[in-house]
Amino acid sequence: MGVQVDHLTQHAENVGDRIAVIDDRGGSKPRRLSYVAFNDAVNALANGFLSLGSEEGSHIAWWGNNSIEILTAIHAIRKSGGVSIPIPYKSTSDEALYLLHVADVEILIIENQYLPMLAPIRDQLKNLKHIVSFGDDDANERSIPMGEVLGSSAMPVTEGNYASTQQMIFTSGTTGKPKGAIRKVGGEANQFGPLFKLIGWDRMEQLIYLTTGPLYHSGPLGFTLRSQLVGSTVVTQHSFDAEDWLRLVDSHRVTSTFSAPTPMRRITALPDHIKSKYDVSTLECFIANAAPWTMKLKRAYLNDFRADSLWEIYGSTELSVCTVLAPEDQLRKPGSCGVPAPGVAIKLFDDDGKEINAPDEPGELYAKSLAVFDTYYKSHDQYLEDHRDGYQTVGDIAYVDDEGYYFICDRKKDMIITGGVNVYPAEIENVLDDHPKVAEVAVLGIPDEEWGEAVCAIIVPLEGLEENNITEFARNRLSGPKVPKQIFFYPELPKTGSGKVLKRDIREQILKNL
Repeated sequence: MGVQVDHLTQHAENVGDRIAVIDDRGGSKPRRLSYVAFNDAVNALANGFLSLGSEEGSHIAWWGNNSIEILTAIHAIRKSGGVSIPIPYKSTSDEALYLLHVADVEILIIENQYLPMLAPIRDQLKNLKHIVSFGDDDANERSIPMGEVLGSSAMPVTEGNYASTQQMIFTSGTTGKPKGAIRKVGGEANQFGPLFKLIGWDRMEQLIYLTTGPLYHSGPLGFTLRSQLVGSTVVTQHSFDAEDWLRLVDSHRVTSTFSAPTPMRRITALPDHIKSKYDVSTLECFIANAAPWTMKLKRAYLNDFRADSLWEIYGSTELSVCTVLAPEDQLRKPGSCGVPAPGVAIKLFDDDGKEINAPDEPGELYAKSLAVFDTYYKSHDQYLEDHRDGYQTVGDIAYVDDEGYYFICDRKKDMIITGGVNVYPAEIENVLDDHPKVAEVAVLGIPDEEWGEAVCAIIVPLEGLEENNITEFARNRLSGPKVPKQIFFYPELPKTGSGKVLKRDIREQILKNL
C-alpha cells in the first residue's frame, strides 16, 4: 500500500504559521495553535497511542467537549491507523457502557469532568486497556494524564500508510439502539472537493470555521474536519451558548459553520438589543442540516444574517451529504432539501422495489457515493437489508419535482397510517411551526381504535396558546386526516445531542398515560 501525505503535514509545511485551532471559552485568554504546533501535538499523541500498543484498526474512543484536545485526539487516531469512535459527552454511565462495550474500545481519551460517569462501569469494560485523561478537573489513579502519554512530535511511522483509516460513528438512536456506522475516512476526502467549490469555500480568502454543536455528532464533526482539509482556522465552542456563539462569530470574524435547527432557534430568539451588539456580516456560508429546518426558522435566520449565506443539505451519519439547496432557492423552493450533491446519485423506490421515475411520487430514497458508509459494526445484516444494487437507504421517504429538487416527506418508520391514509409528520410539523405561538412541535402517530393511528401533536407553546388555537389553525391549512386528533403541551422536547427529537421517548410517555 502506497504512503499518502497527510493533509495536516502538508498544511504545516505550506501554511505553517496560519492558526489551525482557536479554543475560546470566554473569560480567559483563547488558546491558539498554528498548523506547525497543531501538527506537532497530533504527532505526539499519535506516537503516544503507538507506545500504548495501538496498531492498525485499534478502536480508540474520545469523550469530551469541543476543544483543542479533542481535535488533536481525532487526528492522532487517524495518523496512528486507529478507528475513531466519538462518545456523546452527555452520556449516562449506562449509555456509555453500551457504546464502549459494543464498539470494543481499547483506548479511551476522556475529559476529566466525565471520569465520574466512567467509574461505575470501568470494570465491566474488559477490552478497555488504557484511559487517557485531560482537562481542568481532577483526574484519578485509573487514568493516565495526556501529558504522560505524549511521544515525539516527529512524524509517526504509521502516517499515511492506511488509506482506509476508519471512523465509527453511532447513529442517533431516535428509533432504537444506536448502531456503529463505519466509513473510510478517505472516501470523505475524495468526494468533497467539488462540494467545497459549490458552497464557496475555495473562494474565501481565509476560511474560519466555528464548531456549532458537539463534535461527537457526524454533521458538526464532518464539516469541521472537511474545513481542515482546506487549511481552515477552526474556532471551538466548548459548549453551546447562544450569545457566546455571536461573540465568537464577531471576535474571530467567522466565515462558515454548520448547525442543527436547535442552536439557530436559540440564536434568532435572542432579544434584538443583544443580537445588535455583534457583527455577523463575515458569515458567508452557513450550512443547515442534522434535522429539517422549517420555513419559519429559515425566515428568522434570513432576518438576522446575510441572505446569500444560507445553504441547506440533506444527509445522514450513514449516507453523508446527499443533496444541497443553494441560497437563491431557500424561499423559492420551500420544503426542498435541494438537488443531488456533487458525486452523489439518488434513486427512489416504491414499496414493491420498483424504481420511481415520475415527479411528485413519494418513494424510499437510496443514495450512492464514495462517502456512503461501509457497514454497521457487528450488524452487517442490517446494512444489507438497507442495500439495493450499490445504493443505500436510511428509510427516508422523498419525492422529486419536475426541476430535479428533492423533498423529504419523513422517515419511513415515522409515517402515520390513519384511516388508511399515509400521513407524513414532517408536513404537519412545518404547518404547525408557522403558528406564531408555537416554539417547537413534533408530530407522531399513536394507536387508535377507530383510525388505526391518530395524528398527535406535541407542542412547546409560547404564552397564551390554547389547544383550540392549534386545531383551528390546522383545519385551515391541512386536509382532515392530517389535522391532529390529540394535542399535548410540553415545556421542551426531548432531543439527541445532535438536536433530533426523540419521538420514541415521547411516544412511550404518551402511551403510559393513555
